Amino acid sequence: MSKFSLIALLESVLNKGKITSNNNIAFNCPFCNHHKKKLEIDIVTQHWHCWVCNAAGRKLAVLFRKLNVQREKISKLIQLVDEVEYKPSKTSTDTPVLHLPEGYRPLWDLDSTSPEYRNAVYYLKGRGIDIYDILRYRIGYCRKGPYSGKIIIPSYDENSSLNYFVARAYYEEDKWKHKNPPTSKDIVGFELHINWDMPIVLVEGAFDAIAIRRNAIPLFGKTISNTLKKRIVEKGVKQIYICLDQDAKKQALETAEYFMANGINVYFVDLTSGDPSELGFEKIKRILEMTTRMSTEQLMEQKILCAL
Repeated sequence: MSKFSLIALLESVLNKGKITSNNNIAFNCPFCNHHKKKLEIDIVTQHWHCWVCNAAGRKLAVLFRKLNVQREKISKLIQLVDEVEYKPSKTSTDTPVLHLPEGYRPLWDLDSTSPEYRNAVYYLKGRGIDIYDILRYRIGYCRKGPYSGKIIIPSYDENSSLNYFVARAYYEEDKWKHKNPPTSKDIVGFELHINWDMPIVLVEGAFDAIAIRRNAIPLFGKTISNTLKKRIVEKGVKQIYICLDQDAKKQALETAEYFMANGINVYFVDLTSGDPSELGFEKIKRILEMTTRMSTEQLMEQKILCAL
């Protein structure tokens, strides 16, 4: 972390500061407007506190949010303090390009004479997937190759480039129900469909995200990727619904704690009667509408219960 760059950024928001120790800088408090520099910031721990009005926090990103700082400066702040560990992207020369699997065929390309096509569509209907979902998410299937007999749900980044895909068997007797592509999950699932200015819903799988329909990001597992963490904070997302299965409750609480520490309102959806894809759009919609914002006390209570 460059201390000088961070100090310069802080001064661009809070005006000229005064160094009070090796790591601490004092500024005029924007909350109480005291005439003396009483807002103290530790640029190493990120803790900040006003000795007059007691405004305080543990993350500089929270301070920037409270002051409605531009997203560009929040993004720069995150880079400087390295809040989220992530690996820099490799150059295009050494990054393998992901392709849809051999034998992939789009399901909107009607082929009613093919039994494979009919079986794939029949499976999706049973999962509550209709033609609009097929078109929106470009869902297909494979007739041949290593992904034969599987539904293919692609994920695209904000530039419409393929960054992942889900393969799910549509025959019950298939012993390989899932087959992951040979690529990292350190991505933003369904990023092409995400509006960062609206509340985000985090779910485990692609079918869960499709069932919710509105701004849902699949984790493709139980833990959130570093890239997604970083993107959410950078984009200034204000509300997040964490909607993971019961067996991922520990990971869900850790995710909730991280975002709450970054000043984001978290709505913890405690699913007890199935995942979103099993519940369907109408039921999960009602559950999301009834979920209230999680408080620090509720987070601590849930963590204690989870540890028992």
